[in-house]
Amino acid sequence: MLLSAITGLFGRDGKHSAEELALLAKAGDEEALNELLQSYAPFVKKTAAQVCKRFIDQHDDEWSIALSAFHEAVKGYEKDKNASFLTFAHLIIRRRVIDFIRKESNRSEFSHDFQVQIDSDETNHWIEADAAIKHYDVKKQAEIRKEEIHLYEQMLAEYKLSFQVLAKVSPAHEDARKTAVEIAQMIAETEEYFDYLYEKKKLPIKEIEQHVKVSRKTIERNRKYIIAIIILIKSDLHYLKDYLKERLL
Repeated sequence: MLLSAITGLFGRDGKHSAEELALLAKAGDEEALNELLQSYAPFVKKTAAQVCKRFIDQHDDEWSIALSAFHEAVKGYEKDKNASFLTFAHLIIRRRVIDFIRKESNRSEFSHDFQVQIDSDETNHWIEADAAIKHYDVKKQAEIRKEEIHLYEQMLAEYKLSFQVLAKVSPAHEDARKTAVEIAQMIAETEEYFDYLYEKKKLPIKEIEQHVKVSRKTIERNRKYIIAIIILIKSDLHYLKDYLKERLL
């Protein structure tokens, strides 16, 4: 519940899960597909890298294969049959990259150990083991994020803020949220302004006006949201910040 509340402050991400985005993209929603690709490109790259046992970048053939497999997963995803889209995509990407490696092995020399590793029987065990590890990692990260959300809630309370309050006052439009985040970043990176906020628990609005193109009224209207973003930026809540990084860039 808390995680939904905090992600909801940052727009569409809080309203649509990977599964929902996949179904929207499958139905032809280009915006959903773009959001899915932008949000999970690191996941696609990491999955391919795990198979290849090396770093993968956009210039590698394996990246193209993995990205194509991700698209394939979107087209083939069925919520009733595949409970988790990311687990389904994970398996499709691995299968396609492994198929690619097998084909390449017929054209060039691969080590005997690596050839054994991608043998079909061994591959099944490899995928199952990796899925179990991935499930464990996701579970642990979820626990850490839950604890960080609790800590963040306590930090907000120092400024007389809460998730409930922020849900009511957060900007409705993406452009307004983006502007508010930019203002928050400027304050967080300016020692004088941040010290003012920390000591007085309010924004140095007069000073901010000199550096932004929005009106004083707009700053004041988004004051609580801006403060909440500053608190998060300056915190050590790394998992929570990473989870929301697409909205903090």
